[in-house]
Amino acid sequence: MTLETRRLILRELAREDFDELYPILSDAEVMKHYPSPFSREKVQRWIDWNLENYATYGFGLWAVILKETGEFLGDCGITMQCIHGQMLPEIGYHIRKAQQRKGYASEAAAKCMEYAFRERKLPRVYSYMKYTNVGSYSVALKNGMKFVEEYDDPVNTVTRVYSISREEWEERMRTDGS
Repeated sequence: MTLETRRLILRELAREDFDELYPILSDAEVMKHYPSPFSREKVQRWIDWNLENYATYGFGLWAVILKETGEFLGDCGITMQCIHGQMLPEIGYHIRKAQQRKGYASEAAAKCMEYAFRERKLPRVYSYMKYTNVGSYSVALKNGMKFVEEYDDPVNTVTRVYSISREEWEERMRTDGS
């Protein structure tokens, strides 16, 4: 499965993507809102987990590729996550440090949202992150998500949750023409 935006291609991750994904997920700055940067083994498990997600749910995190150059920018997609005790569809992303603040995460996340609502007919999607992750919640807000809750979490200290329903997204598409 492949999704395209004006500047990006989103495609399923493959085991062969390890050498491109490892420098991103092992970067302390990119992963500063996680308990720690990923080891080689954790990145391999991450890829395997996404391969399992594709088989189980039909979606997962996808490789984000810059159309113009073919550069591997990171990952973005939909995964089922435990958010405050419920398994919910979550849009997440990781973008190479040198390519952050160029709108790639917002563009990729918007395409994932479109896929979730148009193709998968999901009633609602979420994004959750450590309360200090301004970049991630800025992407959520830019794509029309609204703050839902903040709760104590042993992994993130405090987790923030944002969400948008299919109806809210459809109304946004009608009024913004996005």
